[in-house]
Amino acid sequence: MTSAQHAAQTEDRAANTTVSLRNVRRTYYLGEPVYALDGVSLDLPEGSFTAVMGPSGSGKSTLMNMVGCLDTPDEGTVHVGGQDVTALSGNERATLRGNELGFIFQQFNLMPRLTAAENVTLPLVFNNAVGTGRRERAETLLERVGLGDRLDHAPTELSGGQRQRVAIARALVNEPSLVLADEPTGNLDTGTGAEIMDLFAELHEAGRMILMVTHERHIAEHAERIVHLVDGRIEEIEQVGDSAYAEGSQ
Repeated sequence: MTSAQHAAQTEDRAANTTVSLRNVRRTYYLGEPVYALDGVSLDLPEGSFTAVMGPSGSGKSTLMNMVGCLDTPDEGTVHVGGQDVTALSGNERATLRGNELGFIFQQFNLMPRLTAAENVTLPLVFNNAVGTGRRERAETLLERVGLGDRLDHAPTELSGGQRQRVAIARALVNEPSLVLADEPTGNLDTGTGAEIMDLFAELHEAGRMILMVTHERHIAEHAERIVHLVDGRIEEIEQVGDSAYAEGSQ
């Protein structure tokens, strides 16, 4: 591909890109500099499902933190939902996270003293959403993930798979444009992990955009493409599923 063709392709993608990273660098100083991200450029189009793989220390978590507005680069730019994250204040990034992003964690991160329904409504509380309708929204989402009969159960009364379903419902309660999943099956057995990935497939088919970090190849293959990170750089972008967006930018 010529430079002119690449520039034209990049322009085309920009019109349909929800997230865009350009020449992103992030360095940590632990005695010596550690290059967590070293010149990463990546586009995540609207409605896409992307998995990120790589060995420990490859920059997977740092990449997700950049997209999740939890960190900012030393160099380069990060655009999320049309906004330049690097130009936003801490409060503005928090607002963007609350309005546009949903997070799913390996450890579930549920509040132990709250019921499943109360855990799901937490993002609405933090966003100062009016109280009317919170419970109804939580019930609808918990029914959607197969937990309509567990609304008032505490996390300790739920299995690992059920707790992850609560976490997924919580991530969706604000109707985010992008769901970020960090090792979403890491604490689950194989069968339960497969059920959770079936749920992810349903979310994607319904138009939800997903960025997932995983170290498991069979989990990553549920995505449309896999971004392979090594030493803070994109080594390869592998197409694994059906998508009109066949290549990512490096």
